[in-house]
Amino acid sequence: MKRVRPEILFRFLLAFMALTLVLHVAVADEGMWLYNHPPAKQVLERYGFSLTPPWLDHLQKASVRFGAGGSAEFVSEEGLVLSNHHVGARAVQRLSSPQHNYIRDGFYARTRAEELPCSGVELNVLTSIEDVTARVNAAVKPGTSDEAAFQARRAVSALIENESTRQTGLRSEVITLFQGAQYHLYRFKKYTDVRLVFAPEEQIAFYGGDPDNFEYPRYDLDICVFRAYENGQPARVENFLKWSKVGPAENELVFVSGHPGRTDRLRTMAELEYLRDVDYPRSLQRLKRIEVLLTSWSARNPENARRARTDLFSSRNGRKRRDGALSGLLDPKLMAAKQSAEQQLRAAVAANPALKDASGAWDRIAQAQQSIAQHSLEDDLLERGNGFYTPLFQYARDLLRADQEGAKPDSERLEEYRESARASFEHRLFAEQPFYPDFEALKLDDSLTWLAETLGWNHPVVQKVLAGKSPRERASELVRGTRLSSASVRRQLYSGGSGALTNAIDPMIELARQVDPEARRARKAVEVQREAIRQAHAQIERARYTLGGEDNYPDATGSLRLAFGAVRGYEQQGQPIPFETTFTGLYARAEEQKLRSPFDLPARWVAGRGKLNLATPLNFVCTADIIGGNSGSPVVNRAGKLVGLIFDGNIQSLTADFLYSDVQCRAVAVHCGGIIEALRKVYDAAALADELVGKQ
Repeated sequence: MKRVRPEILFRFLLAFMALTLVLHVAVADEGMWLYNHPPAKQVLERYGFSLTPPWLDHLQKASVRFGAGGSAEFVSEEGLVLSNHHVGARAVQRLSSPQHNYIRDGFYARTRAEELPCSGVELNVLTSIEDVTARVNAAVKPGTSDEAAFQARRAVSALIENESTRQTGLRSEVITLFQGAQYHLYRFKKYTDVRLVFAPEEQIAFYGGDPDNFEYPRYDLDICVFRAYENGQPARVENFLKWSKVGPAENELVFVSGHPGRTDRLRTMAELEYLRDVDYPRSLQRLKRIEVLLTSWSARNPENARRARTDLFSSRNGRKRRDGALSGLLDPKLMAAKQSAEQQLRAAVAANPALKDASGAWDRIAQAQQSIAQHSLEDDLLERGNGFYTPLFQYARDLLRADQEGAKPDSERLEEYRESARASFEHRLFAEQPFYPDFEALKLDDSLTWLAETLGWNHPVVQKVLAGKSPRERASELVRGTRLSSASVRRQLYSGGSGALTNAIDPMIELARQVDPEARRARKAVEVQREAIRQAHAQIERARYTLGGEDNYPDATGSLRLAFGAVRGYEQQGQPIPFETTFTGLYARAEEQKLRSPFDLPARWVAGRGKLNLATPLNFVCTADIIGGNSGSPVVNRAGKLVGLIFDGNIQSLTADFLYSDVQCRAVAVHCGGIIEALRKVYDAAALADELVGKQ
């Protein structure tokens, strides 16, 4: 049989995708689906499997949102929570010290008494979803200005969340879907007493380091195990995932349940061009700058490296992810497919008299995007805080704004300071964590320099912030003068209100106060234009729905989604890539690289080689549609049993922010068998392995 050249196959794929993009109809194993609109039809047609309400309800309630940006799952009736090492690493880092470097050496609590409390960690489990689109839209009257519409939508969302919280006692959030075409109320049960049970050494959790990140084959034990507690006792969990004894077979149907952070598949060309020309290049420049700074500082001594570890990992991971996404936006074929799809949809709308109201939506988005571009730099540096790279500044801002926003009616507050978010906000604000003045001053010095370089040395905000000093001198003054590294001080200032904040004479609080007016102005300008974009997208999505695109899914928003696919390898540069790797491959990779960093092995893995069944699978890939935020998501089979743990995507998946294809895009997971084999044979953690496997 004659082989089809990859470039021809890719062009055909893009042409096909352009047609399906018109209605945003999912193809192949595509989709990050809502639990209240699951891909039942697609799964039945492609795999002959019926998604039933009980099956979905169980998986939904076993899935966990870890903190603000990761996924996890319950895996025992006594509250065990499984996620990735890199998702839990910040919690592990906070527990570490020069004497106990758990990131480097790993950790295992052999008894419940040894499990370590993780300050500031919050777990959320989605319990119910309610469509509140009609109520949210009813608050925005016809002819309302964009600013008034934004205020009205914010007010009704706050009202809905507060009513729900009072009635149910559950954390409640109004989630925007389809860029503003739908609004759903999500209710969560939360756990704030979370304790570390097990973490492997980072060297095996992130084996291959940055060179192998987003690559495949992989050989990573990227896991971390926690336990949720309630009233001082392990949480009793009804919905948890049972462990598969055999793991996934090649071509087997699997599902991924997690919290993908953001995709831009429904964005217009104007929005994509802004990401390509402005947003991604700017963020890449900043990420690369931070990476160089932290790499250099880490190389000075092991203690510096320990302190900078999580920030450096985050910058490297973000840089590589942004690089991959930008390469997609710079691909003429991908952008041509997007352009063609948009033109076809606009033509279909223009030809349908019933859809005439939507005909101007694309131009409205383009105009709003131009307005956003005028304010995005100040929004990025001042409001999102990228000009002040230290959590100490965020603490100062939170204290200041919590007082200011608390004096307003709840309907008028910034969303992060609403009553419905108060408990979670306070949990984060009062979390204990170690601070190192030299490290915080290093980061703040660099970000103040970035602020001055980007806005210009003579910019009024820059002059005000630096106060006649160099960035290094000013950063040192701010970090060494503040008391906000103390959780007890933060609590005292928070409870003391305006008087306590005024009398604190804290330079970081005064800095936040100086910056706040300009930051708020930039935020408001951007939010008003985003309201215009939401309204325009709502028109586009209603038109798409009318034209036959009702069977689709929204862009990722960090909310819980269900994906599906098959355990399957792929072909790269004419070479077959196997669907799974084994412990044999891990040791072969180490020897091939002559044990040089980052391909060296922890000492216990060198010593434990003879104990392992080297044929045991370690990692595998599947076609499930994932993105950043899915890290830690469970992979389950038809029986709903856990067969793996998502920890990455391959390099081809990085353009899936804009366009998905199951030809080469793959989600990378830790194999359930590899986890148990490592726990029993390398870590002598039989009790933990027994609890995971359970009685079946």
